[in-house]
Amino acid sequence: MGGICPRCGCHPVVTGGIRARTDKAPAGRSRKGARIVYSGEMGDEQPSTEHLVRSAATGDRAAFGVLFERYAGLVHGVLLSRVDRREVRDLMQDVFVSALTGIRSLREPRAVGAWLATLARNRATDHLRTRKRHDELPDEIAVFHADRSEAEQVLAVIRALPEAYRETLVLRLVQGMSGPEIAAEVGLTPESVRVNLHRGMGLLREKLSGHSAGLEAP
Repeated sequence: MGGICPRCGCHPVVTGGIRARTDKAPAGRSRKGARIVYSGEMGDEQPSTEHLVRSAATGDRAAFGVLFERYAGLVHGVLLSRVDRREVRDLMQDVFVSALTGIRSLREPRAVGAWLATLARNRATDHLRTRKRHDELPDEIAVFHADRSEAEQVLAVIRALPEAYRETLVLRLVQGMSGPEIAAEVGLTPESVRVNLHRGMGLLREKLSGHSAGLEAP
């Protein structure tokens, strides 16, 4: 059901067989292996998010595939700020399946990013709520482990930070989104994102410094 995302190599393209097209196609038509060109659009102009959402709401799977490509990184980052990397793949599938069936209920097409982020947060919360707690280590024990890579351990530290900072840090540090991009997609003000990043980075440095000192102690 799709391939590996070119951005991070971690999450799959899970849109039920939907792929962005790369070859040229006659205007107003799409065909297998051809770049999607929507009716009323000319040349290589990219369709607007609003147009894609409205098309997807009518059952246009190709339009939904383009939305997936635009917002997969956002959903991936929201999930990664809450759950282990190994769990993100399956949860992304759940989020986009829910989005595919629920996009008709989206009243404001321009808010699709914030809507998808909310779906991802809710799915992560449900997953964590139903997971067997006795299989999990306490946060203070689970954060650092000899078998984990450095990146995984940093992510574990981020997940142990206050919720207000986790998401913006992962979207910035892992997904490479800018502050204004984060604000626009998740529905926060640029100032809120700036504050969250500043405070979150301070806490992250503090936690990493403390763990490093503890690991180096005799």
